[in-house]
Amino acid sequence: MVTADQYLAFAAMSLLVIGIPGPSVLFVIGRALAHGRRTALATVLGNVTGSYLLVVAVALGVGALVERSLVFFLVVKLAGAAYLVFLGVQAFRHRKEMRLTAVAGSGRAAHGDLRTVADGVVVGVTNPKGIVFFAAVLPQFVDHSAGHLVAQMLLLGLVPIAIGTVTDTLWGLGASAARAWFAGSDRRLSMIGGAGGFAMIGLGVTVAATGRAD
Repeated sequence: MVTADQYLAFAAMSLLVIGIPGPSVLFVIGRALAHGRRTALATVLGNVTGSYLLVVAVALGVGALVERSLVFFLVVKLAGAAYLVFLGVQAFRHRKEMRLTAVAGSGRAAHGDLRTVADGVVVGVTNPKGIVFFAAVLPQFVDHSAGHLVAQMLLLGLVPIAIGTVTDTLWGLGASAARAWFAGSDRRLSMIGGAGGFAMIGLGVTVAATGRAD
C-alpha cells in the first residue's frame, strides 16, 4: 500500500523537520540537564507517544476531508506553510532566549517514571511544530489512487516517530553527559535557535510550493 519511494521521501522531509530543535527537544534537554539520563529517556518515550497521537488524530480527522476536497487540502497546506514560516521567524527573533527556556524546563522537580512519561505526552501532543507538520505535510505523501488514506497515514506516521525516537534520545543522552557544556553558553543555544529558524522558514516555503496537483 505504501511504496518504498513514499517512505524515503517522507523520511527525508521528516529528518529535515525533526532536525530543527523545537519545544520537544528543549523539553528533553531541560529534563536531561536537571535530572539526568533516566528522566530524559522517559521524557522521550512520552514525547513520541504524544506525537503519534497527533498522527492518529490527523489520519482520522483530516484524512477523509483531504481525500474529498482539494480546497480543504490547499487551505490546510497553506495555513501550515504560513505557520511554519511564522515559527521560523519567531525562532530566529528569540534565539537568544533559548537558554532561558531550557533553564526553565530544567528547574522542575523530578517525578516518577510514569509522571515523566505523561509530561512528555502532553508536550508531544501540544507541540505546534508537530501539529503543523502532520496536518500540512503528512497528507501530501499518501497515494490517493491507492485508497485507504487513513491506513497510509498511520503507517507513514511511524517514520517520523522512529526518527524522532532516535534523535531525541541522542539529544537527551548528549545533554545528560555534558550538562555544563550546554547550560554554560548562551552563544551555543543562540546559534541553534538561529539556524533552526532559517531552516523552518525554508521548509514553510517548500510546503507552500509543492503538493497535490489533482
